Amino acid sequence: MNPTSPKLVVVVLDGLRYDAARRYLGYMEHLAEQGEAVCHKVRSELPSLSRPLYEVLLTGTPAAQNGIAANHIARLSRERSVFHLAAGAGLRTAAAAYHWVSELYNAAPFQPLTDRHQHDADKPIQHGVFYFEDHYPDSHLFADAEHLRQAYDPHFLYVHTMNVDDAGHKFGGESPQYEAAVRAADGMLASLLPEWLARGYRVLVTSDHGMSASGQHGGTASEERSVPLYLLGDARFMLERGRGEAALPQLLLAPLMCRCLGIAPSPAMIELPEAAYAAPGPRS
Repeated sequence: MNPTSPKLVVVVLDGLRYDAARRYLGYMEHLAEQGEAVCHKVRSELPSLSRPLYEVLLTGTPAAQNGIAANHIARLSRERSVFHLAAGAGLRTAAAAYHWVSELYNAAPFQPLTDRHQHDADKPIQHGVFYFEDHYPDSHLFADAEHLRQAYDPHFLYVHTMNVDDAGHKFGGESPQYEAAVRAADGMLASLLPEWLARGYRVLVTSDHGMSASGQHGGTASEERSVPLYLLGDARFMLERGRGEAALPQLLLAPLMCRCLGIAPSPAMIELPEAAYAAPGPRS
């Protein structure tokens, strides 16, 4: 294992639509104004549902290929995820995430009494804390993630929260409750990002899908498909600037994660043309 291998934290704020991110993530937008972060718009794959898009984010393959086409399809992925690739390259992996992530990459079906805490060097997700209720507090989830970071020093840490999505389903994607959940997540990021960045982590903050005003997602509307991608640390130098409002395809995020980790993407992943990437700058 190379002691100088890059380290990456990926934060997925489930259900966060692009316009809400740009309006309510005040700390993240502050970093963007200061040149410490870059934000791109991403267009999610279809169907714009959670489990299919977890698979998209981590394998870079569409539902028509990977077969995870609906939320009720609970089985192990047949693709090579970023977790598989990182572990195969000798990197340490960890996740604080919804239990569907465990079902995709570690074991299915999820058993709440035995699978909440997982530590197995032979699994794609070597260290995991998984929750199984949508209202599990984001504050607890971020604390779980920070415990994993400090205790196991992973090269790849995946952090997946659910309270924004939960508020959206209960009250709608344009409700005061949804707005409050987004603002609360911003405050939690403000507590953790300075430490992560000071330690040289590359950080991606994104979402799987958006949320309609009526509390739905899965379809083709912009509010259901348009999500943010914030790049921080060295990662902010890894994509060309000046894309404006042109949206990145969500399939590109998995190979981007691989680039951030310094590992080769799987043959199934489709990357941007080489000219769209730039060598990362000096680590802070």
